Amino acid sequence: MKTVKNQMKRGVLTLVGIVLGANIAMTQTKLSDAEVAMVAVVANQIDISYAEIAKKKARNQEVKKFAETMLSDHNSVLGLAGDLAKKLGVTPKENSVSKSLLEQAEKIEKSLNSKRGKDFDSFYIDNEVAYHEAVIAAVEDLLIPETENKELRDLLKTAVPIFKTHLAHAKSVQAKVSK
Repeated sequence: MKTVKNQMKRGVLTLVGIVLGANIAMTQTKLSDAEVAMVAVVANQIDISYAEIAKKKARNQEVKKFAETMLSDHNSVLGLAGDLAKKLGVTPKENSVSKSLLEQAEKIEKSLNSKRGKDFDSFYIDNEVAYHEAVIAAVEDLLIPETENKELRDLLKTAVPIFKTHLAHAKSVQAKVSK
């Protein structure tokens, strides 16, 4: 059983790593602030969609609680981003990175929807750990450096500690679920 769980973890981590690597490679040209905004919006929306699935399917109470936190926090970040975009007159613009994230999210959602019970709980929380690791790296290494507008860059910088807290929380839940 541990071998299957370890293979699942490696599979999720590999998928997220491939996606992140592909996304960074695809951004050969500089992203505009509107494109950075779209990537940030999409990344938050994706985690919201994962949390909505988990809220319905999770059996473990820690996993359910984590999903509720993701719904609340990521909706708050989206609200802040929306308010800032309106203030700055920036309309998020679709780009290769945001499209790739959405394509990969669709695959993860199919996997989430195909699992039940402990398998679901493990897959969801393993994905959350990998997803937050990838998002933190993307925000720090791609989005913040690409952003020209100081207020947008500051919002991204403000989000990083939130995402790091999510990662630590996900790892804590992961340790409990894998027992």
